[in-house]
Amino acid sequence: MTLETDNPQIEESIRDYVARNLLYSETGFTYGDDTSFLQQGIIDSLGVMELVAFVQKAFGVTVEQQDVTTAHFDSVDKLAAFVRRKQAEVSPPELCTPAQQP
Repeated sequence: MTLETDNPQIEESIRDYVARNLLYSETGFTYGDDTSFLQQGIIDSLGVMELVAFVQKAFGVTVEQQDVTTAHFDSVDKLAAFVRRKQAEVSPPELCTPAQQP
């Protein structure tokens, strides 16, 4: 299973949060998942800080100061990928145990 399909609800949660709390929209997130939040004026610097708080609370990950970049927080796709990487750091996949010898 790839990281992109591990939890498709991550994108939905991000879209919903941005639509309701940053765009104040009742009609949902009407942009593509790769649309730049900053270039489209969807969020400003305060909105980035709100996204940081949302990500930490909603997905149980820690966001360090150096993580707050456009590489991580500038679109639904980038933010979802960042969340998945951080979640993988917190709870790595279970290690496979070697097959028992006869």
